[in-house]
Amino acid sequence: MKKTVALIDKFISLANGEALPASSLRGDWIEQMLEDGVLMVTSHGSRKTLRAIDGRSFCEYLSNKCNIRDLEECRRLLLSDNVERAVQVAVTGDSKYREKRTFYGFLVNSYQPIPATVNGYPKTILPLEGTFDFIYDYWKFAIPEDVVVIGIENPENFRYVSAQKKLFGSVVPDGGKQLFVSRYPQEQSKDLICWLQSIPNRYIHFGDFDLAGVHIYLTSFYKYLGERASFLIPADYEYRIAHGSRERYNHQLEKYGKMQVTDPRLEELVACIHQYHRGYDQEGYIERI
Repeated sequence: MKKTVALIDKFISLANGEALPASSLRGDWIEQMLEDGVLMVTSHGSRKTLRAIDGRSFCEYLSNKCNIRDLEECRRLLLSDNVERAVQVAVTGDSKYREKRTFYGFLVNSYQPIPATVNGYPKTILPLEGTFDFIYDYWKFAIPEDVVVIGIENPENFRYVSAQKKLFGSVVPDGGKQLFVSRYPQEQSKDLICWLQSIPNRYIHFGDFDLAGVHIYLTSFYKYLGERASFLIPADYEYRIAHGSRERYNHQLEKYGKMQVTDPRLEELVACIHQYHRGYDQEGYIERI
């Protein structure tokens, strides 16, 4: 039995003594209710209707057999956008009665202190080396407007942001503050892009210099942020690509070779990738000590 608002509405009608067309409720569980004597069928010529034999007994049956302890509360639960699992247990006895994500947010990192607020409380973003901060209540996470947000695709680059200061300083000059964000391991969610859409800050995307990397930026960030987003293109990108992976390029060509480059600022980068038939991994910019 798939519990929906429409189904609960029908159960409420039955519990209130109303009759419903038999064709509106079908399934093995209906047959079981008929066998268990909580529902009855009445014929009206070629038309049949279903009715609960007793409203209270019907509700008790739903509670014992179907984990529906309160029809009205279940209806409100199904209509709600955000229902804690504790509430689901109280109403239905099942914490997974409604599919609900239990883990929101994204990782942040920085090698310089970034003032922020979470749920109205001040917080400084400056994780210890080798650790990150995780922002769960991202919808209540705020940073100053002059902080540049840099999204990093690769976990290793995200881990070693301090070993890439020269690169990031070249795109955020004059000692500007940078907050690094990662959509992994929550890449299946829209939390990061939802947060980015809610703030006015400049966003720079740092990904691999290959066709797939460009596609990720165009479809997952530029599409939603427009000119406020840009792709990090270092001054030495042509040299790096010329010494990159030909296998990577060949593997991606069929899928991304004819993609539309909607951000004209990337046209030269894409042309360079096609010219050398190579792609370059962003990990190459981590300076080893």
